[in-house]
Amino acid sequence: VDTRFIGMVEIMQDSFINMFIALILAVVLVYMILAAQFDSFTQPIVIMLSLPLSFIGAFGALYAFDMSLNIFSMIGIIMLMGLVTKNAILLVDFANAERVAGRSVLESLVAAGRIRLRPILMTTGATIFGMLPVAMALSEGGETRAPMAMAVIGGMFTSTLLTLVVVPVVYLVFDRTAAFFRRVTGRTVTQ
Repeated sequence: VDTRFIGMVEIMQDSFINMFIALILAVVLVYMILAAQFDSFTQPIVIMLSLPLSFIGAFGALYAFDMSLNIFSMIGIIMLMGLVTKNAILLVDFANAERVAGRSVLESLVAAGRIRLRPILMTTGATIFGMLPVAMALSEGGETRAPMAMAVIGGMFTSTLLTLVVVPVVYLVFDRTAAFFRRVTGRTVTQ
């Protein structure tokens, strides 16, 4: 005797596998684009550390509001990846510009956090308030799209709060590690 899933369950499993592959491809493509943009292999890692922080909020919001993890919420999580990396890019790019201008790493990170806080909060607020009508499921068939919006809202909320702390700290750790490596080996390391 053997068993297997057929019908809608089989289609749902195939859909989740395809969405997981799309999620992996999205992460790889984002890394490649960031590596080309920043001309660095480590700074995209600093930026992409904000992605797991967004997953905490996305899955937490789905759980808190008793919504299922379905195709729509997976689409929301993939969309969330692009929105979350944008906030980290704002911080890292501004810190890099400040370092080119001659500031120290710590001064650059403090200036980036202080000056880029308003644009980060504005885009986060616009995204959250833009998704709020979809999350409330006010229209016909809105219940199917509500998990997508709830995943985006929860992910944006937590990632914004945590990104403002984690990204500068990891940037500083990577910079100090590279400085230590330069001191020990006498070679230069590409940031």
